[in-house]
Amino acid sequence: MDREVFFARTLEQVRQQAKNQGNCISGEQVREAFRGLGLNEGQLQMVFDYLISHKVGIDSPADPEDYLTDQEKNYLQNYLDQIAGLPALTPGELEALTLSAMAGEAGAAGRLTEAYLGQVADIAKLYTGQGVPLEDLIGEGNLALAAGSRLLSGLKDPEEARGMLARRIMDAMELHIREAEENGRTDQKAADKVNRVADRARELAEDLRRKVTPDELARETGMSLKSIQEAVRISGYKIEDIEDVQDSV
Repeated sequence: MDREVFFARTLEQVRQQAKNQGNCISGEQVREAFRGLGLNEGQLQMVFDYLISHKVGIDSPADPEDYLTDQEKNYLQNYLDQIAGLPALTPGELEALTLSAMAGEAGAAGRLTEAYLGQVADIAKLYTGQGVPLEDLIGEGNLALAAGSRLLSGLKDPEEARGMLARRIMDAMELHIREAEENGRTDQKAADKVNRVADRARELAEDLRRKVTPDELARETGMSLKSIQEAVRISGYKIEDIEDVQDSV
């Protein structure tokens, strides 16, 4: 196997192992995982730095709040203040409420959702720093929690119900992060296309000493007319060196 591929796969395995251990891994576990690659201390330190930047604690759990922005900290405090007035349940009361929700009793799912709102915030903190605001993560988690609380019938016991709710919350946050990454890549591709067309239009406009039309730009640069028109539309018809042809494109 290619050394770079092996390194990437090992790094992902280490991250998954840390996740399974509560986002914490020992230095010795990391060294053992990469032993076959013969990394020197400097290279290993880069691995440690990478893990720490992704909120993985080395030898001791990382504090997720260390990775929050000031804005996220303010939002989190406001969120916790808002739910502070909800009734606090003892473990026994929570178990009884879970059984009621599993039995489909009226209002039980809503009360169970309220009981887990604080846990949604705790889970969301583990996913910060991945391009999605804490507020969005909590919002997605709360939606998944509310839906999951109504789908508990058929489960065996409250412990299984708790696990199911936690998994739904995490799945919703992870999906939102993946979608944000995909949207970000799409947005970057669109921006790159606009920039390429704008650069070529500027070069041609400097030669002609006037704005150019999409047809001229296509003819002189070899770019497809369709690609140029699409870039013009994406930019909101604001590529300054191309004539305002909004009505025709």
